[in-house]
Amino acid sequence: MTDAVARAKFPLARASDTPAVVTMHGGGSGANIASWLAVEGSEVAFIGRRGADITGRNRDMELMGYGVDARLVMDPERPTGTCVVLVTHKGERTMLSDPGANAALSPEDLPRDLFTSGGHLHVSGYTLINEGSRDAGLAALDMARRAGMSISVDCASSAPLERTGAEPFLEWTDGAKLLFANGDQAKVLTGRDDPASAAKVLTAWFPQVVIKINVEGSLWYSNTRPEPVRASAEVVDRVVDGTGAGDAFAAGFLPVWLDGKPAAEALAAGNALAARCISNLGARPRL
Repeated sequence: MTDAVARAKFPLARASDTPAVVTMHGGGSGANIASWLAVEGSEVAFIGRRGADITGRNRDMELMGYGVDARLVMDPERPTGTCVVLVTHKGERTMLSDPGANAALSPEDLPRDLFTSGGHLHVSGYTLINEGSRDAGLAALDMARRAGMSISVDCASSAPLERTGAEPFLEWTDGAKLLFANGDQAKVLTGRDDPASAAKVLTAWFPQVVIKINVEGSLWYSNTRPEPVRASAEVVDRVVDGTGAGDAFAAGFLPVWLDGKPAAEALAAGNALAARCISNLGARPRL
């Protein structure tokens, strides 16, 4: 995806004109996570689809610049996906997303050589929520299970998750070991306002659940523990752009978690990378 980030200088003048600063950045939840992982030293491959356009070529080269093994299929008809990120003068974000070529990702696009024992598969919830790419997401989950890989899934975004429904999403992601969600997404899946209560409910489907709770940090809940593990958010002098903070968190959490280290360490690593992300403009690391 390409993120077109428009930061309004004043309150939005509806049906009129508002001065803004508009910048273009690489985006897409899965690609963001892969970029942060690679920059931090992990060996990571990203499976996706792009258009046969200059934007798609730029996104492809950008991923390789981060050190990602980019397995991108070129779509001859659809353009590279774009997300318009509208940031109000108070910092509130609203996203208008056009998946473009991503909506045509198919099971045939999945490189079989990446699905091997000892590896880990992370699936962006957008892949499953989007009807066009859902079969590819389900096929990837099935291939990972058959290969004996560990699996994590994130919840994408609360509004499309709510439109899809909690029951289908939980059914599609059956077998994943770890779920990432924020407070709003956890509420959509469980109906619970309290993040810890929602996490406890979700352990009926996932052995481990991580909830991101913004300025309060994050928490981890396991179906083998009576209480959650919590980690405070890092203090940031100035929030530049919150886009992609959840993706950076996942990229910080996963390597520590996969190394078998305590949940508190993994949460702290996730919080630290999220803090770095919101101190930058855009959802990706600085090259």
